[in-house]
Amino acid sequence: MKFNFFNLSFRDIGIDLGTANILVTLKGKGIILNEPSVVAIDKITGQIVATGTEAKEMLGRTPEKIRAVRPMKDGVIADFTATRLLLKNIIHKVCRKYNISRLRSVVGVPSGITEVEERAVEEAIMHAGAKEVYLIEEPIAAAIGADMEISEPNGNIIVDIGGGTTEVAVISLGGIVVSNSIRIAGDEIDEAIVNYIKKELNLAIGLTTAEEIKIKIGCAMPLMTKESMEIRGRDLNTGLPRNIVVDSEQIQKAMEEPIKDIVEVVKNTLEKTPPELASDIVEKGIVLAGGGALIRNIDKLISQKTEIPVIIAENPLNCVVKGTGKTLNDLEKLKTILANSRRR
Repeated sequence: MKFNFFNLSFRDIGIDLGTANILVTLKGKGIILNEPSVVAIDKITGQIVATGTEAKEMLGRTPEKIRAVRPMKDGVIADFTATRLLLKNIIHKVCRKYNISRLRSVVGVPSGITEVEERAVEEAIMHAGAKEVYLIEEPIAAAIGADMEISEPNGNIIVDIGGGTTEVAVISLGGIVVSNSIRIAGDEIDEAIVNYIKKELNLAIGLTTAEEIKIKIGCAMPLMTKESMEIRGRDLNTGLPRNIVVDSEQIQKAMEEPIKDIVEVVKNTLEKTPPELASDIVEKGIVLAGGGALIRNIDKLISQKTEIPVIIAENPLNCVVKGTGKTLNDLEKLKTILANSRRR
């Protein structure tokens, strides 16, 4: 097949480089990849053993010569080598499947990212094979992906609760007016569950089990009917495996502190919002995006604490990557909202 340089439909990709998952959208195709941000590497050869779901299943179970890691932490690159290998694998996979020879990419990054972290993301994507890289702040991308009218002179607020960061942004006229970013989100909630079960129930569990508990019975406010599930871990007294049953009330208590921090950052952002935009927000409501939006009753809790209606975006997990895709569709017009366009 002869590659047509002018057919931009098959050379532009959007990437949500998340702490928990990497999502990729291809212009003209939609979301083409969604897998955990995990890579397993052979320590001796430096080669990739597995990525995504297969690598995630190896976490905490690898032999001495294999290193399984989540190279992203708090929404940014913590292990540059592992991130570069992971991205290279993913981009090669996409290029091979869709016959792409030149690549341009828009990547979602946290709004609190430093210039050093920005450069690390750009370099990792360029090393993976992209010829051009543009960065977009995740709250802007999430708002675009949630179909919010961000270019209008009205106040909109988006709360993006990801794996590593919670991003809160008030947006008007295509830009962020007020924002807050805290490195407390899904991962912190998982750790809180691990610590609670260790302290209160004398059982050691891994983060994968904690995430499963959060998804199945986690809640920000009591459920109408208490739910429970059986889990397995290591008894801290005997050192032997033990099964116990935990319920949604216990897990709500375990998640209480990080959830409280997330609610506080929303309230703090609202307090700094100009009055004209605040009145728009009261009318339109707060939009929740990211995996954390799926925690049951978190919308009710935020609404109760702020006295503002809260709406969960459609497919909240996909908002950021959908926003990068929409940006690609009109890149020239939207270049002004890209985080690093000023340096290009």
